[in-house]
Amino acid sequence: MATPSSPRLLSSFLGDRLGALSARPLLHGTAPGSRRAAYQATRTLCNLVDILFNRGQSDRPGNNPRRLQPGKVFPRLSVPNHIQRPPYVNTRQRPGLTNGPEIHDERGIECMRTSGKLAAQVLKFAGTLVKPGITTDEIDKAVHQMIIDNRAYPSPLGYCGFPKSVCTSVNECICHGIPDSRPLEDGDIINIDVTVYLNGYHGDTSATFLCGDVDDKAKKLVQVTRECLDRAISICAPGVEIKRIGQTIQDHADKFKFGVVREFVGHGVGRVFHAEPVVLHFRNSEWGRMMLNQTFTIEPMITVGSINPVIWSDDWTAVTEDGSLSAQFEHTILITEDGAEILTQC
Repeated sequence: MATPSSPRLLSSFLGDRLGALSARPLLHGTAPGSRRAAYQATRTLCNLVDILFNRGQSDRPGNNPRRLQPGKVFPRLSVPNHIQRPPYVNTRQRPGLTNGPEIHDERGIECMRTSGKLAAQVLKFAGTLVKPGITTDEIDKAVHQMIIDNRAYPSPLGYCGFPKSVCTSVNECICHGIPDSRPLEDGDIINIDVTVYLNGYHGDTSATFLCGDVDDKAKKLVQVTRECLDRAISICAPGVEIKRIGQTIQDHADKFKFGVVREFVGHGVGRVFHAEPVVLHFRNSEWGRMMLNQTFTIEPMITVGSINPVIWSDDWTAVTEDGSLSAQFEHTILITEDGAEILTQC
């Protein structure tokens, strides 16, 4: 975990409250929020590390009609009682960060492969739904149904109060977009982030999809973001320093003058949703090496403009400060003797 001198970070699936700029990073419980002006607390998830940043600007979408606007959020969907739920569901207690990495025995590896494959299949299906006119709420419903049809639980649902079964992040939304009544428009890009809990193990993946006729700049952003993830995975192997992931991603993004979001990170995943290690996507000097049979996510968020996030008043939706486009791709990987196995692919 980060020391006081290290970057202060949000988890990849937003976490705890933030203090004043002078505060040190803390691990503290979930607390009810209030609307914020400058330097106010905003919600984070999972005991990774807190970040402090200048919230001087309003967290409202503004009057620019081209900027993303919130829609109506419908009630959460139900899950049949026979489906196994993660321990955090229906509790107000924050899930704790494990004090070590997710290292698996043979059975655990097979369970991770199974959950990862299902997550990949669900994500592939979700991508086929992306077209102008469909709402992100409709995508959420379809994803939810496919997950429970496979006797799995949608991991985001109820995670520290998150109201939906999938994250849908459109255009300038960096991550954690809440599915709502807004229909997708021609030219949008959308990241769909799927995590399933199956037989006691989480599989976590995401991809950014093109909606209709997307301009060349947006297409290039999506392409480069995918390449950043692929290049990062290619250097993974037992004994490799984890910080090389961030260096690899930053080096590739810099070639195209794209920004790398710093406030959200990859993470260990397996029996728990979020675990060590914290995986930074930018150049850093953090310590730690990859271990055989370890599982974690890599999930770079790349922008064409500002890398600074602003959190909406729903306490979840993170958008770029200047409204510029953001894209993300994510895989859960297993460290093997030969390098890395991508668990979240069909």
